[in-house]
Amino acid sequence: MLETSARLLRLLSLLQTHRERSGVELAERLGVTVRTVRRDIGRLRELGYPVHAIAGAPGYRLGAGTDLPPLLLDDEEAVAVAVGLRTAAGGSVSGIEETSVRALAKLERVLPSRLRHQVHALQSMTVPMGRAGSVVDPASLTAIAAACRDHETLRFDYRTHDGEESVRAAEPYRLVHSGRHWYLVGWDTDRADWRTYRIDRLSLRTPNGPRYVPRDPPDSDLAAYMSRSISSAPYRYQGRFTMYAPAEVVAEHMQATTGTIEPINERSCALSSGANHLDELAVWVALMDIDFEVHEPPELVDRIRVLSTRLATAAGSSPAGSSPAGSSPVGPA
Repeated sequence: MLETSARLLRLLSLLQTHRERSGVELAERLGVTVRTVRRDIGRLRELGYPVHAIAGAPGYRLGAGTDLPPLLLDDEEAVAVAVGLRTAAGGSVSGIEETSVRALAKLERVLPSRLRHQVHALQSMTVPMGRAGSVVDPASLTAIAAACRDHETLRFDYRTHDGEESVRAAEPYRLVHSGRHWYLVGWDTDRADWRTYRIDRLSLRTPNGPRYVPRDPPDSDLAAYMSRSISSAPYRYQGRFTMYAPAEVVAEHMQATTGTIEPINERSCALSSGANHLDELAVWVALMDIDFEVHEPPELVDRIRVLSTRLATAAGSSPAGSSPAGSSPVGPA
């Protein structure tokens, strides 16, 4: 039979799966009697764990309490939490950096040495490049997440990328973090359409609006939907290209939020992206060092012709049929 302290930890681990377990099942898993299980459940309650008895089964379930009792984490979970806290200490959610450091200090004091070595090795071998994204208020994230969960309409002041301000009302669906920015996907009730909102550009109004019946999401693949919305929709020019390389090769040359890729066949794919300036699109796709064809917009086709002539001239040659005066093509006579 397991010693009492080890058995309590094992019992707690079984209950933390957040499903109901009968006393008989627990007794069998622990190798004890049902009476011992009832006694151990009482000990867990004395330690602050809210273990609820389920009538009818009878069974037990671990619930949420008013106090935070000690947590039981396995090795992988402990390392994951420590790494997450280190990331949060320098992350994009304003105000939680100091709190994350304090929590990490408490966790590392109780980590076994083998796990501390893993966490420290990861930290010492990782070179941060600084914070490139926007910083958001954690209270706003929490409030928006609660509204998504409870199906409550949000009202907020919003500033677009070009500085236009307006009052919006939306049925929130999901929060999305792109790696640089936090976004809200929601149904804009005034525009009767799905929209994405940068969290750092909105200011919530209180109280929330009325509850709503959830709609079908704008896309079964929300990540792809967000990639299209972020990479193209907000910009003046919408570029469309055929890339003569497999989709996975093109994906290695770009971030997911800068464009969307759709495979055509094993050797090519379609790429869509947006920018406010034609030269940004032209240089960005050219620097991938992958053969490509431009389809849209027409202005981009013309602009690339101008740039190609200029670059060829700078290199001492020019495209066929367009040799500038006083120069000659580079090549054999």
